[in-house]
Amino acid sequence: MTVALACVTAAGATAGCSGGSSAKEPSAERLLEDANDTMTALRSVTVVAKTTTVATGKGFTSRLTTDLEDTCRSSRTWTDGARLEQIRIGGADYVRPNRAYLERAGKDVAGTGEQERWVKSPAKETASGSEEAGLSDCTRPFSSFGEATKGEPTEVAGRPAITLVVTDEADKGGTYTFYVATQGKPHLLQVVYKGTDYRSTTAFSAFDEPLGVRPPAEKDVLDATGLSGD
Repeated sequence: MTVALACVTAAGATAGCSGGSSAKEPSAERLLEDANDTMTALRSVTVVAKTTTVATGKGFTSRLTTDLEDTCRSSRTWTDGARLEQIRIGGADYVRPNRAYLERAGKDVAGTGEQERWVKSPAKETASGSEEAGLSDCTRPFSSFGEATKGEPTEVAGRPAITLVVTDEADKGGTYTFYVATQGKPHLLQVVYKGTDYRSTTAFSAFDEPLGVRPPAEKDVLDATGLSGD
């Protein structure tokens, strides 16, 4: 009776009196911002991606396990068989290109077997501009852009998710589809990009799991520290 009188007095202004919820569902922009904030706060994550060009179907796959700061292990493999592996830890880069990568780069490779050595050097300040295309600096920005629109509920890797479709005026003809978890923390589970020149799918997993990144065995390392002339 007390509750009923309170509802009458408040003219049903409270959510408890209306018989339903007055809370608005979060917008697509809010959902995406929450996902970006959650991803930025991670202590570790694994990122697996595949990129192909529309014209040729060629491209590369990549895998990155990182603390999003300065420790990570990454690999990138191109459709022509070239492969580049990297471990960044303790201020050093350990880089292992395979024979196909070295041959594509015009390097002389002794013998006929696969190239198994890691080359150690100081971690590069800007990996994306380095000579070894494909290196990572372990960081990854998570930020919102463009105009987001809600799509349909779905499931990614067994987790319920909401699709958020994003278009950006700066990318004519390109569409991003973000898949954000709707149970538990709002992790970003997958991003699919479809553009006029290339397509890509990027999946995120192993959120806050132990990083497990270690340097290679010393017997497999060629230390090039101090040989670059920098």
